[in-house]
Amino acid sequence: VQLVESGGGLVQPGGSLALSCRASGLTIRNYNMRWFRQAPGKERELVAAISSAGSSTNYANSVKGRFTISKDNDKNEVHLQMNSLKPEDTAVYLCNVLSHWGQGTQVTVSS
Repeated sequence: VQLVESGGGLVQPGGSLALSCRASGLTIRNYNMRWFRQAPGKERELVAAISSAGSSTNYANSVKGRFTISKDNDKNEVHLQMNSLKPEDTAVYLCNVLSHWGQGTQVTVSS
């Protein structure tokens, strides 16, 4: 199983980024998918989760109303749309399914 994240970068506060996670070696339509993030010196934090069918989503309180998780089962990808970004959103964002992790993509929110 391989998970490859993309879409991170440097953005000003209030800006937006769209992250993608492409999976290979498994079919994501059969699994719940998650996005985590880890900032320097902090524990890894669950940001958002989506059910296998894509019908149910959950978010950390800190990102509710700003982030949206979605799945594209045809492309075997999971996405995280991040709006109204804040400096405290700065972290490495990682895609997760079962015990598998991607390498992460850096998101930096700074003016």
